[in-house]
Amino acid sequence: MVPRRLPSAGISRTWPHRTRLATGARPRTASLGGQRQANMAAALQDLHKMSSLSRGQNVISALLMGRGGFSKALAKGIRPLNTSSSASLPKQVKIVEVGPRDGLQNEKNLVPTEVKIRLIDLLSEAGIPVIEATSFVSPKWVPQMSDQVEVMKGIKRFPNVSYPVLTPNLKGFQAALMSGAREVSIFGAASELFSKKNINCSIDESLQRFKEIMSASKEAHIPVRGYVSCVLGCPYEGKVAPGKVAEVAKKMYAMGCYEISLGDTIGVGTPGGMQEMLEAVMHEVPVGALAVHCHDTYGQALANILIALQMGVSVVDSSVAGLGGCPYAKGASGNVATEDVVYMLHGLGIHTGVDLKKVLEAGSFICQSLNRKSSSKVAQATCKL
Repeated sequence: MVPRRLPSAGISRTWPHRTRLATGARPRTASLGGQRQANMAAALQDLHKMSSLSRGQNVISALLMGRGGFSKALAKGIRPLNTSSSASLPKQVKIVEVGPRDGLQNEKNLVPTEVKIRLIDLLSEAGIPVIEATSFVSPKWVPQMSDQVEVMKGIKRFPNVSYPVLTPNLKGFQAALMSGAREVSIFGAASELFSKKNINCSIDESLQRFKEIMSASKEAHIPVRGYVSCVLGCPYEGKVAPGKVAEVAKKMYAMGCYEISLGDTIGVGTPGGMQEMLEAVMHEVPVGALAVHCHDTYGQALANILIALQMGVSVVDSSVAGLGGCPYAKGASGNVATEDVVYMLHGLGIHTGVDLKKVLEAGSFICQSLNRKSSSKVAQATCKL
């Protein structure tokens, strides 16, 4: 699939006053040669044109319309951006809440089972359509998830809410089904070293394991979601090539995963990196089958999500109160806060079906239970804690 060009976020406004030119004024180019003088004059005229651009148009696009050689050189290698940002944003976005699993798994102290159950029920009441409830991994590797069966049996099952669980292998898949799970997730990586640290096998070996789960899921009519971690950087390998991410995503989608969540596991990604990665993946996997999963280590999560939205992605993973981290990625902060994502989406006029006030209440509950402050900027601003 050929990705759509990334639209402008409406950032260009009236050009700063210090650069305005008097109409008809001649630029000071006496020391330049004839052709160079003409090129510079044309470029300055282009800048003058930009002072009258309507809101939402992009400065780069205006430069690319310039006649002068200087403006062409300035814009060399920069593609014109669509000037209609709102037209390309999805009308509706599905929020996938990962707090009860991805958020709590990194807590050092064991969280009581009843607290986990209450958190999931509060999130269900908030109207979140997908809540990742727990993980069927060995308690030896992730002790925080050792109560997975009790959690699955204790939560209230709301209509139109899905409660997927993470299943790293066939044994975990079978245990999940026995506990009443009706959707599962599998977890791969775009980094060899991270795959070995996280699930104790290579990327190819992990894909072979997943085939067993996919075969069993088809027999049981259980949908499977796929995660690809370290899509924008790895704590062990550094930068991860977009082509490698695309390769793993393609294989997981071809196996039968209905959705592929692309995770910036250590939160090092920037909007430029997100665009480059998504362009590569969208050549291999339909955009309608993609989700983004952003950690906010460097404060780039919302910006990265906005880029993904502009490129057509309409599924966003998030964690209430910004809970989370990664046991195998030191220094990784929590996931982007659900409260902050919902606030941004509603501000963009995008429907989520989520009650922000109730999400804030869920965040307040879990933070009080953990005796910690919320990482959500929206929660902080509304003085919930």
